Amino acid sequence: MSYLIHWFDTIDSTNTRILADREDLPDRTIYAARFQTAGRGQMGNRWESRPGENLTFSILLKPAGLEASDQFIITQVIALGLVDYLKQKGLEATIKWPNDIYVNDGKVCGTLIETILSGGLVSTAVAGMGLNMNQTDFDPSLPNPTSMTLLTGQRYDITKELPALLDCIFRYLDQLPSPYARNGFDAEYLARLYRRGEWRTFEALPASEIPTEKRSGARFEARILGIDRDARLLLERRDGTLASFGFKELKYVI
Repeated sequence: MSYLIHWFDTIDSTNTRILADREDLPDRTIYAARFQTAGRGQMGNRWESRPGENLTFSILLKPAGLEASDQFIITQVIALGLVDYLKQKGLEATIKWPNDIYVNDGKVCGTLIETILSGGLVSTAVAGMGLNMNQTDFDPSLPNPTSMTLLTGQRYDITKELPALLDCIFRYLDQLPSPYARNGFDAEYLARLYRRGEWRTFEALPASEIPTEKRSGARFEARILGIDRDARLLLERRDGTLASFGFKELKYVI
């Protein structure tokens, strides 16, 4: 389980920088930053993190033989590793599809996964993570953030915690065959899905470039059954009909 960590005091974005440097870096290189001036979240959102208080880092992966159609395995590996790490810290976390990590109804970690394809295969994958560790005061416009310190009352040394978290992630990665393929993580991923099987309210969102949290659509009650082969979320409505949704097509009402 070998990997190489590069720490930066300040960087624009670990994802942006590691993607730019990818040709000169080996598989399992990690860029970690004490502060990002332009941290990125899903769909162009900015990731807010106070300097030195949280874990903000990106993992460079160069998967051998991973079909583009199977790239969701990267999301599963990262999410399951994060959940296992938090369990070691006494926190029962769940995965808010596809890759946010929640404790109760609070978001403790966000992930941005970017891939580069070549000939139907994933040549490069970068998984950027922002794990709220010590921050206790957040921008009030952010939806339901929380942190490990708020949940446990403890403070953490981010430089010591990063290797422990990476060990959890790479334990899953090391279970994958070479060349990579879907390898039975579906059941474990589904077992840890946030609100799976519960009747809850969702919003079906109209197509738009506006970030999900700022859009509004028709609300309906449904329960999560799982994910389909294309990693879309599969829901059952109250009337028994089934519907599947892509990432930008659905919003949880929390």
